[in-house]
Amino acid sequence: KHLLSCSEPSSSALLVALSPVFDLQPIRPVNDMVNFTEVLVSFTLYGILGVVSNRPNAFNSLWFLQGWKNEFISWDPEQCGTDQISLPRSKFWIPDIVINEFMAKNTAPAVPFVHVHSDGWIYDFSPVRVVSSCNLNIYTFPFDVQNCTFTFGSYMVELNIPIKEILKNSMEVMTTVGEWQLIDIIAYKESHDAEPPYGSDELVFHIGLRRKSTLYVVNLIIPSCFLITVDLFSFLLPPQSVDRSAFKMTLILGYTVFLLLMNDLLPVTGNTIPLINVFFSLCLALMVASLLETILITNLHSSSSRLAPVPRWVRVVFLQTLGCCVGLPSKPPKEHSTGMVLCTHLNVKDLHYHTDPNDAVEEGGVDRQQRGNHNSEEWIQVAGVIDRFLFWLYAVFIIVSFVVMICIWASSYSK
Repeated sequence: KHLLSCSEPSSSALLVALSPVFDLQPIRPVNDMVNFTEVLVSFTLYGILGVVSNRPNAFNSLWFLQGWKNEFISWDPEQCGTDQISLPRSKFWIPDIVINEFMAKNTAPAVPFVHVHSDGWIYDFSPVRVVSSCNLNIYTFPFDVQNCTFTFGSYMVELNIPIKEILKNSMEVMTTVGEWQLIDIIAYKESHDAEPPYGSDELVFHIGLRRKSTLYVVNLIIPSCFLITVDLFSFLLPPQSVDRSAFKMTLILGYTVFLLLMNDLLPVTGNTIPLINVFFSLCLALMVASLLETILITNLHSSSSRLAPVPRWVRVVFLQTLGCCVGLPSKPPKEHSTGMVLCTHLNVKDLHYHTDPNDAVEEGGVDRQQRGNHNSEEWIQVAGVIDRFLFWLYAVFIIVSFVVMICIWASSYSK
């Protein structure tokens, strides 16, 4: 093994001894060009600047480390006075390693020096601001876990991973996280068929990021639940004496303004529609349905005496079936109960001799009035059943929504 000769144990003498190597900068530093150049690649993630939802890009800051052996360099530390020296990177051959997911130019400050060791190993530490493409899965937003990928590729060298504790080192030096939390880093190597001296290797790093959901829960989910709960208890207002429809219209207007103001917090890109968007749509649909239902039952209360008798299928579906389900069974008819008792005390002859056409007309009017009152009561019962059914539908929807949100939150934190 050929050693560089230093005239004295000093850095200036070592620099003079390395001068012939500088002339070989364009050449891959191997004695036999058939051999591979093994490059050790690692990084330390020290900042998660953010993940942009409307553009599926991830912004990260990391310290990138690459090390390789220059077979033209070796010296005796005792003869040259040091076992390493820092020199300009422009003096040495640099591996062609790139990140395939790069979407923008690296704007981190450049480090102009590399560390050269006496055994020929060169280590290059440099900061990198990575703007990379990231396939976002926003179905469980804001309880989502994203998996962003860094693929380090090269066509000239063979890549390897020297550090097994990338996640631990990144956790220790993490400074900027924003709304994201680093949960895992997994690395593996992919090799492609290529003849020496071309390695055509790829190192793939999967970075697991969990979104901090507190901001979205406080600003989106909780206010929405408050508004839908207020709309739920508005069913307790009597429709015949209170303008319930105006109250519900105000709630719908307020909910619409709320969604417009919070629209910037919602993701707009992704492979699927987020569940939270479905939740907001269902809340708005239920509010509109409750307003329409309020208009219907208000109309039934105000014009029930002028409506035709309740159809048989309406009586069966609403009063007998649905009414029992919501705890409002149909009330027994009150008509003719008093009249039948009075008739038992009268004689048939009395009825015959005391009959008068005017009395018959009056009895017919009373009979029609009784039938009208009975029809009105039945229509009011139908309105009450519909009102109670939508009340319980609201309550079930709110409970199911809370359970689903809790399950999604628990599953995201169990990963």
